[in-house]
Amino acid sequence: MAHAYTPGLRVAERTLLRKERRLPLPGTVMVKEGDQVNADQVVAKTDLPGNVQPINVANLLSIEPVDIKEFMLKEEGDAIEKDEPLARSAGFFGMFKNTYKSSVSGTVESISDVTGQVLIREAPIPVEVQAYIDGVVTEVFSNEGVAVETTASFIQGIFGLGGEAYGELAMACSGPDEILTEAGIDEGCRGKVLVGGSLIELTALRKAVKLGAKGVVVGGFNNQDVKEILGYDLGVAITGAEDMGTTLMITEGFGKIGMAERTFQLLKNLEGKRASINGATQIRAGVIRPEVVIPLQKAVDKKEVQEKRAASEGLVIGSQVRLIRQPYFGMMAEVTGLPAPLQELPTEGKVRVLEVKLESGDKVIMPRANVELIER
Repeated sequence: MAHAYTPGLRVAERTLLRKERRLPLPGTVMVKEGDQVNADQVVAKTDLPGNVQPINVANLLSIEPVDIKEFMLKEEGDAIEKDEPLARSAGFFGMFKNTYKSSVSGTVESISDVTGQVLIREAPIPVEVQAYIDGVVTEVFSNEGVAVETTASFIQGIFGLGGEAYGELAMACSGPDEILTEAGIDEGCRGKVLVGGSLIELTALRKAVKLGAKGVVVGGFNNQDVKEILGYDLGVAITGAEDMGTTLMITEGFGKIGMAERTFQLLKNLEGKRASINGATQIRAGVIRPEVVIPLQKAVDKKEVQEKRAASEGLVIGSQVRLIRQPYFGMMAEVTGLPAPLQELPTEGKVRVLEVKLESGDKVIMPRANVELIER
């Protein structure tokens, strides 16, 4: 029988997590299989080719391109420093010579007697890949990177801003419905991943950035404040590259929405532990969710994890879901019924539905597309 696709978020108290950490270009792997690594430890590194700066020396010296090599003070492959002479004209009777000094440091890559241009390649750009999570290297990809595994609590969010960061988990609110205001942020947040309640105010987020908080996990954030904090419209591209200084992850959605009780309690129970946070989000094809990872000391059985995942695939009676349409938007519920026949909506469309029990105890029926599965 066909079934409706239901998007899902994972909120796992204990799971086996694997992260592949790869370089954009071939490079050097710094660790070996079996090594214990920390989240901020460099596991692989490489050098990206430096930027190329084209310089039209023929025009600058008022010479013919074909004669350019006669006036060059450097040859292809030579290193050159910024403000060092690159080429010099003959002048008149040995006088009034015109000298061009390089505007950048680098290496002379090519000298063209056709265009009269000289290409200077700037210094290589070093790229380092960190482990991102505390764990063990379980696989090495030659000249590319590694796979790191860890036993961790794992929480996915709805939307995020900012890239990978690491810090100690600290509660900034006492309950999942509390608003995180500027008054709740102080010097103690430096280097921490803060946990808020239903909303973080823009002034509070700015203060967290100023005081050096590594990240903020909160239920909601005002949509219009995204432009305010970034200084530009976000558009539809993937997030994660924003240079905010503090990574933000919202677990429920835009606006004031209380963080799910289970999520809040899980984070509260883990206060003081080291957490990894990543705000990268993509909601188009190839979905990427923002996440928080809190490594645990206690190991997890791989077979147990695989069995749990197999048992939790798709909607079943007892599944925990988040309602994503009004008038129940943001509410948590438990699936109590999965009728097989299509049912007609007031719009006269026929869809698959499900019955859920709200936290208030009320039962409602709604389209399956109006819920989001919370994967354990």
